Amino acid sequence: MKMFIAAVVFAVLAAFVASFVLSGVQMASYTAFTTSGARVGDPGTNLVGPG
Repeated sequence: MKMFIAAVVFAVLAAFVASFVLSGVQMASYTAFTTSGARVGDPGTNLVGPG
């Protein structure tokens, strides 16, 4: 039983550490996937539309 509790505690701690590490590395999609050929300023025929 002690090993199971230790495993659960380790899993919870590992999840919190991974959460903090990944949130520090995360970038917004408009900065991560923008290239010179992307037209982000003109939503003209975009699926979302102008507003």
